[in-house]
Amino acid sequence: MTLPATHPDYGRSFALWRASCPAPWAAYTRHSFVEGLGDGTLPRAAFLTYLRQDYLYLIHYARAWSLAVVKAESLAEMQAISATVHALLHSEMALHVGICAEAGIDRAAIEATEEAPENLAYTRYVLEAGYSGDFLDLLAALAPCVFGYGEIGARLLAGAGDTPYRDWIEAYGGAEYQQLCRDTGALIDRALADRLGPAPERVPRWRGLAARFGTATRLEAAFWGLGRA
Repeated sequence: MTLPATHPDYGRSFALWRASCPAPWAAYTRHSFVEGLGDGTLPRAAFLTYLRQDYLYLIHYARAWSLAVVKAESLAEMQAISATVHALLHSEMALHVGICAEAGIDRAAIEATEEAPENLAYTRYVLEAGYSGDFLDLLAALAPCVFGYGEIGARLLAGAGDTPYRDWIEAYGGAEYQQLCRDTGALIDRALADRLGPAPERVPRWRGLAARFGTATRLEAAFWGLGRA
């Protein structure tokens, strides 16, 4: 499969899932909030509101990835997942705390933020995929976040000029996060091949997984709306 230049290679399964929901994926990765990060026109207050909600989101997202450790069937899967959990808890959340601190918002204030309905809907959807489904269900629900931010970060970093959001862009477009995306893509490709065979897209189960990915993508697009000033 030949990928467009704007699409980083995070594995075959992700490319197929993304291609199955082009409109929701574009609404997510090309949202006006995202474009405002890239050209610097996003109001700072909107960015800080988003960061506070996203910090709360990451707590639940890390829990969902931790649940994937329980659902995993091999030590290799568990080790790959643990690297993602570590990055969430020690890198991404630290980024949010650091940026908010520069604006005079401390960790206690972030954690006291009330979860918005869009946040609740998205995080509980992902967690429910893990509670009621299997390893593949959970991975399909988790995938849009990690890959979408990687794609957004890579695109914005390639064209980033003088924007006050360069630290955020570099965090997701930089080498460390891009490697995390590639490693996650390899994990998903292996998990699907091990459980569904070498051509998982030809198995009836695939349609449900793609639908789950699409739903999570739509919830991601809605999440940007939390950046209201």
